[in-house]
Amino acid sequence: MIKVTPIFIPLYFWLICSPLLAQSAQNQDNRLEILQAESLLGGKGFDRLIDDVIMKHQNSLIYCDSAHFYGQKNLAKLFGRVKIVDQEDPVTVTSFYAEYNGNTQIAKLRNDVVFVNKETTLYTDFLDYNRENGEANYFNSGKVVDSTNVLTSEKGLYQTQIEKITFTEQVVLENPDYTLKSNVLYYFTIPKTAETEGITNIQSKEGNKLNARRGSFYDTENKLFRFYDGDVETETSKVYGEILFYDELAQYYEAIENVSIYHKERDVEVFGEEGKYWEDKQFSKVYGNALVRRYFELDTLYMIADTLITQDSEDPENRYMLAFPDMRMIKSELAGRSDSMAYRYADSTIYLFGDPVLWNNASQITADSINFLIVNQEIDRTYLKDNAFAITKDTLSNFNQIKGRKMTGFFVEGQMSKLDVEGNGESLYFALENDTTFKGLNKLLCGRIIMHFSEGRATKISHSIKPEASFTPPHMIKDDQQRLKGFVWREEERPTMLTINDWRTPKKREEDEFNFFDIPDVSLPYPDEDQIKNELEK
Repeated sequence: MIKVTPIFIPLYFWLICSPLLAQSAQNQDNRLEILQAESLLGGKGFDRLIDDVIMKHQNSLIYCDSAHFYGQKNLAKLFGRVKIVDQEDPVTVTSFYAEYNGNTQIAKLRNDVVFVNKETTLYTDFLDYNRENGEANYFNSGKVVDSTNVLTSEKGLYQTQIEKITFTEQVVLENPDYTLKSNVLYYFTIPKTAETEGITNIQSKEGNKLNARRGSFYDTENKLFRFYDGDVETETSKVYGEILFYDELAQYYEAIENVSIYHKERDVEVFGEEGKYWEDKQFSKVYGNALVRRYFELDTLYMIADTLITQDSEDPENRYMLAFPDMRMIKSELAGRSDSMAYRYADSTIYLFGDPVLWNNASQITADSINFLIVNQEIDRTYLKDNAFAITKDTLSNFNQIKGRKMTGFFVEGQMSKLDVEGNGESLYFALENDTTFKGLNKLLCGRIIMHFSEGRATKISHSIKPEASFTPPHMIKDDQQRLKGFVWREEERPTMLTINDWRTPKKREEDEFNFFDIPDVSLPYPDEDQIKNELEK
């Protein structure tokens, strides 16, 4: 066993060398000390310490099976069961080989390295640990484990003083609930939060997919997520936003800018500037130039308003959509507007309130309230209540008009085929011959009037219940006879696809975007030298 013997220095030597000794004393703290070894063998340029070696540097104890100690360089090469224990900081590191430089305080550890700091453990085969600044750097694959997560990457930097680990290249974070993949990840060990840069992909054990294109934030313990240019996809929905927040425990989403919420089962997609979605309630709100698309097999229903609310449910009675204010809509040749709209999935009926107007081809319909029924993805009929008024423009730009207390419109393949008026019915019908010659004006007052249509234009009018009819030839028609009371032609208000697109054009997203989970986990190993030699000999 090696023992340290005190050395006595003559007084005159001390006085002569005191300046040098003072400088040496300042550097004394950086000197590696030998505390114990079973045997010491002198060598060329170094001393060899064998069995149960214990060395000390500042507040760290160094253990190993054997060591080469370079006294002049203040350097030690450590072999077999290397262990460095910091007596003040909670850091312990082990390996099978290491080089420790007392001047730089850098330990280069190799082979089965285990770096432990409190509850966080780092495993690698190549680690450079700087004791002065507390930074541990691995550069050939490593794994970090704590009570919540397992993180792996090709390269990593553990800054123990600020409890931060920077992972780069093929980063994978795993816990019982999620697997995250990225190329750059910053992990903060105390709150157990992760921040990423660039493309980030996450998959849950239930199959949910969370993606970011410009980085993310992930609170791994509280299950809080924030994605930049991101989306979250579940079995029933997909939510997207430039900034997307997701609280898994509350099953709550919040998105800002270029928001979209897609309900898969109902084939409905809602867009806006700000959106909120409660997954467990299947309830969403979207604000700011909101747009909804209801996808049908043959076409799409477009609807815009400032605010859109959708409620999904397994029970059709509790399933609906609301749009307000200043709702406008288009479906094939059908267009409409009103202050507000409600769509009930249970009876496939759309309700319009607040000065509603419907247009179909060359026809315009108004009333105090309008409902229309969709059957087999096409409008089947419409119900107008109170002050119902229908106007149809013919080939000579005359306006055929019909009004009454209640009105029912019937449609075939999306085209209006008949209008049935009940109560206080009035009509003006411009009779044409071959759609080119005006024959005269028919006026009718009746309890019930029916107007027939073909290719979107009025072709015939019939009546019942004591009609009062009159016919006026063209030369006798006065201007005030050509309009029923309440007539307003509102064609300029009719929404078009240009109206829809000017209101909101959803951001186009790449369909086949890069995803780390699409990269196979299988790698082909390179042949070793012996295998190459054997193949060459063959």
